[in-house]
Amino acid sequence: MTKINISIVTYNSSHIFKVLDHLRSEFGIDERFGFTIFDNNSTEEYKKRLRKYEEFAKITFYHENRGFGFGHNYNLLNANEKYFVIFNPDIILNKQTLLELFDKMEADPSISLLVPKILNADGTTQHLIRNRVSVFDYALRFIPFKFVKKIFDKRLASYECRNIADDRFVDIRIGSGCFMFLKGESFKEVNGFDERYFMYFEDYDLCLELKKRNKRIVYSPFSSVIHFYERGAHKNSNLFKIFMKSMYKFFNKWGWRFF
Repeated sequence: MTKINISIVTYNSSHIFKVLDHLRSEFGIDERFGFTIFDNNSTEEYKKRLRKYEEFAKITFYHENRGFGFGHNYNLLNANEKYFVIFNPDIILNKQTLLELFDKMEADPSISLLVPKILNADGTTQHLIRNRVSVFDYALRFIPFKFVKKIFDKRLASYECRNIADDRFVDIRIGSGCFMFLKGESFKEVNGFDERYFMYFEDYDLCLELKKRNKRIVYSPFSSVIHFYERGAHKNSNLFKIFMKSMYKFFNKWGWRFF
């Protein structure tokens, strides 16, 4: 029986309990799926609430906050399942969606990473696929002036892959780490996430490591999940600082592309 390990990393997430209630309702005790939660030293009240789900998921309560990539590596690098799922604590996933992704991966063994369509709660699409990464594109996304974004709308549309095909599977360069369906052996081959990124850019880095080894990353428009996308780095100065540090590390590693 092929098993799937669904890895969730948390830190005082505002959505996690709603998400876990939904997962428990959707998946029940289906032994094909295992849920592994890594808590990055959340508050005691949060951990107390999280412990109520220990009959549903294997939970690690870590003594410090080591970041997103560290938590997923802890959950998965020594796991034995054939497939892994990188799963944000703000994702709503239906069982049928996961089975669709599983069937595609089983049918096409050349794929190492499969990403679904990511939707807002209102059903609109979050454009999180990337085929390039540049400093200029990131500056455009953070600039608050709408007239500037309007001037460069075609540039932003290209960066966000807004015109990606909606009627077929598409090979891509970079998918979002909010939800990834991975071959376990491929994740291990690149040693998981680069833990030098505390948060942000570790998903881009993972995809580029896979591409460097000629692994296929594929987008499926036929399956979707809901993501309560809060764009924290746009609203919180501390998260913005973390974002900037990770961006610096990313471009130092992969080469600076300004435009």
